[in-house]
Amino acid sequence: MAIPSPPNLFSPERMNQLMAFDRLLTIMDDLREKCPWDKKQTLESLRHLTIEETYELSDAILEGDMQEIKKELGDIMLHMVFYSKIGSETGDFDVSEVLHAISEKLIARHPHIYGDTKVENDQDVKENWEKLKLKEKGNKSVLGGVPNSLPALVKAMRIQEKARGVGFDWEEKQQVWGKVEEEMQEFKEHFNAETAETIDAEKAEAEFGDLLFSLVNYARFIDLNPETALERTNKKFIKRFQYLESKAKDLNKNLADMTLTEMDVFWEEAKGM
Repeated sequence: MAIPSPPNLFSPERMNQLMAFDRLLTIMDDLREKCPWDKKQTLESLRHLTIEETYELSDAILEGDMQEIKKELGDIMLHMVFYSKIGSETGDFDVSEVLHAISEKLIARHPHIYGDTKVENDQDVKENWEKLKLKEKGNKSVLGGVPNSLPALVKAMRIQEKARGVGFDWEEKQQVWGKVEEEMQEFKEHFNAETAETIDAEKAEAEFGDLLFSLVNYARFIDLNPETALERTNKKFIKRFQYLESKAKDLNKNLADMTLTEMDVFWEEAKGM
């Protein structure tokens, strides 16, 4: 199958997209030349801001707020252009090289579209992607591509996905749930649930980690994203707790002065909303 190349004539929609991107590139050039703050920025100084913008996009996606998603995508696009501008100033790369590089990678990673590879489903695509990635990067380990700085819950998911990509995985979800129950029992052996007395803190922590890892594995096996699930629960708790705070304020009370029974009345109200 032919590999796509830029057409000689663009559709009005594509021309509008290209003009919008050109406008952003032009503004970035101006800001880098004229704005004191923009002139000072480096790859390192932008890094934490990019991470923050990514989490803001994640929040907008979970809220299903399309206008906010559009806004946050613009912020992230700005950061990508900013990094590319800095790269062009150091002579390491420019935005065209960045875009061509990702295009070439997408073509190479989709041989079932741009080559002769046959796939049956999306799982075949994922497994082939991981194999190609491993071959391209020359990693000594399948897990070498998992970033060290990923949050632990996300990292657990990615580790398991990569292991699955080379066939190291359970066959049935019942087996995975059996592992969850096994890890729960091992954790309980190091923690007395009735007295809350830790028998061996170090071993209990290790077993709790194993339990979480197995729960992430089960979530993955039934097509649930554990990070998304936990964040939705976080948001649900925040919403209910803030309702509780507002009700306490209506009564001219501080939460610390209320009994758990009093607070539970409003908590149940919040759950019903």
